[in-house]
Amino acid sequence: MKIINKTLSLNTKEEFEFIDVTEAVQGFIKESQIKDGLVNVQTMHTTCPVFLNENEPLLLNDFKKHLAQLSPKDLSYSHNDFTIRTVNVCDGECKNGHSHCLALHFPSNLTLNIIGGELQLGQWQRIFVVELDRSRPRKIQIQIMGGD
Repeated sequence: MKIINKTLSLNTKEEFEFIDVTEAVQGFIKESQIKDGLVNVQTMHTTCPVFLNENEPLLLNDFKKHLAQLSPKDLSYSHNDFTIRTVNVCDGECKNGHSHCLALHFPSNLTLNIIGGELQLGQWQRIFVVELDRSRPRKIQIQIMGGD
């Protein structure tokens, strides 16, 4: 069995940005020459998860509205109170309690089948990375496992 590791580096632009990374993952699979196996797509961040869904612009707008309603920025989050928070605080720390609460609703990784060298997705399924916080560099780890 072969195991190939890749890192996909992204620069997000804004909160609630949905980035379709399906083509990049498919490209890594082709490059790996693995015919049958699995691909694992894992975020390296707590506020930038991965998930499967349809890439349809009106649906993505619906997602943005839903996320904004689900965990509004203007609620009180203890995570945002730097007068009492003492753990995992760095210089320039931002108030992003709402982003972490939203991340509860998403997986941190996806494991998908590879058959005959092809990523197995349903007709409308796409692999997304969603920025739940603010613009910044992000990394997605991709591990492809299988045989040729």
